[in-house]
Amino acid sequence: MTEYKFETNCIQAGYKAESGEPQVLPIVQNTTYRYYNAPDVAALFDLESSDFMYTRLGSPTVNALEEKMAALEGGTAGIATSSGQAANLITMLNICEAGDHIIACANIYGGTHNLFGVTMKKMGIETTFIDQDISKEEIVALAKPNTKALFGESLGNPALTVLDFDKFSGAAREIGVPLIVDNTLASPALCQPLKHGADIVVHSTTKWSDGHATCVGGMIIEGGTFDWNKYADKYPGMVEPDESYHGIKYVEKFGKQAFCVKLRAQMLRDIGCTMAPMIAFLTFQGLDTLHLRMERHSENAMAVAKFLQQHPMVDWVKYPGLEDDDDHERQLKYMPKGASGVLCFGVKGGRAAGEDFLTHLELASIVVHVGDIRTSVLHPASTTHRQLSEEEQLAGGIRPELIRASIGCENLDDIIADFDQALNKVGK
Repeated sequence: MTEYKFETNCIQAGYKAESGEPQVLPIVQNTTYRYYNAPDVAALFDLESSDFMYTRLGSPTVNALEEKMAALEGGTAGIATSSGQAANLITMLNICEAGDHIIACANIYGGTHNLFGVTMKKMGIETTFIDQDISKEEIVALAKPNTKALFGESLGNPALTVLDFDKFSGAAREIGVPLIVDNTLASPALCQPLKHGADIVVHSTTKWSDGHATCVGGMIIEGGTFDWNKYADKYPGMVEPDESYHGIKYVEKFGKQAFCVKLRAQMLRDIGCTMAPMIAFLTFQGLDTLHLRMERHSENAMAVAKFLQQHPMVDWVKYPGLEDDDDHERQLKYMPKGASGVLCFGVKGGRAAGEDFLTHLELASIVVHVGDIRTSVLHPASTTHRQLSEEEQLAGGIRPELIRASIGCENLDDIIADFDQALNKVGK
C-alpha cells in the first residue's frame, strides 16, 4: 500500500471509488442493513464481522470519515461521535468507572472542564486539574493508584498554550496511563499528537475539520501504542472477558484497535452518541481542504497578531506564532507548519472596553464558535467559561478582558481594517 503525504490523504484517504461507483463519497442515509441468512447476522453480534448492521454502531459514510481522520492523525482506528463533548465523555468512560481518577490540564476548553469537574464527578470519577507548566515530577506525584488517564490539549482553548508533549508523555509513562490529547485547535494539519507521545487523540470535528460551521461532531483516534496488557489490573475492561459480547477479550482479539472496537461495541451501543451520515459527509468534504485552509488561517492570524501588537488600544496579544510568545519554542517544535488561526488579546480598559470593541465590529461575527472560514470573536469569561469561578478562569488563562478571535480566510486587509476601526471606536 502506498504511503501518501498528508495533503494527499486529506483528499484521497477514507474512500476510493471502484469502477462505475460515485467518485464522491455517497451519503448512505439509512438505519439498517439487509442480510439473507441468520449466521451472517450472528457474526455481527459476535464481532466476527466488520460489516454494518445498524447505523447507531456505524455506517459506510461515517466509516469513511473515521478512516480518513485516522489516516490524517496517523492512528490505527477512529470512532466518530455526535459532538466533541461526546467524544471526550465516552473516551473516559471506556476506561474509567465510579471511584476512578484522572489528571487534566486546567487550561482546557470550558465545556470539557465542566464535563470533567462537574458531570463526571457526579458519576464518581474525580479529576485533578493542574497547571500544565508544573514539572513532570509534580505531575507524577499527583497520581493515585486509581488514576486512569492524563489529559491535555495540544493547543489550549482559549489560553493558546502549547502542550509540552515530551513532559506529559513522560509523566504518563511513569504513571502507567494513556496520554489523551484534544487536538481540535491545532488540527492534524499542524500537529499530530500521536507522533509526539500521545496514545489517544480526540477532536471536536465541528471546528477546523468541518471548517464551514455547518455541522457538529466529534472524533476519537487510537494510536495503538498503549500497552493495556502491562496494566491489566488497572484496565480490566480492556483485557478481561466482556460478558456482554460472549466473553470477548478486546486486546487479545483486536490488538492495536482494541480501544476503538470497545468504544463502538459498548459506548456507541449503550449511549448512542452516534454521528449521522449527513454530518459525516459534510465533515469528510471539509477535510478535503484542511491542509489549504490551515495554511491560510495561520498566515492571516500571524499578520493580525502582529498588527494588534502595534495598536495603541491593545494591551497584550497571545499567539504562539509570535517570536516573543512564551509558547513560541514549543510551537516551533510541535507545530512547525503554523500556529493555527486562533489568537487572544486584551483591549486597553479591561472587560468593559473589550465588550465595547465587540459591538463595533462589522465584518467579524460574534458567535459561540471557533474554527471556520469566517472571522469570528468571543468574550470567553462571559460565555464559554462563565460556568467557572473567576479563580478557575484565571487558572485556565482566562483574563476578564480576554477576547478570543478566530481568524478566517477573508482578505487579510479587510480583516485588519475591521479590527482597526472597531478598536478606534472603543470608549467613544
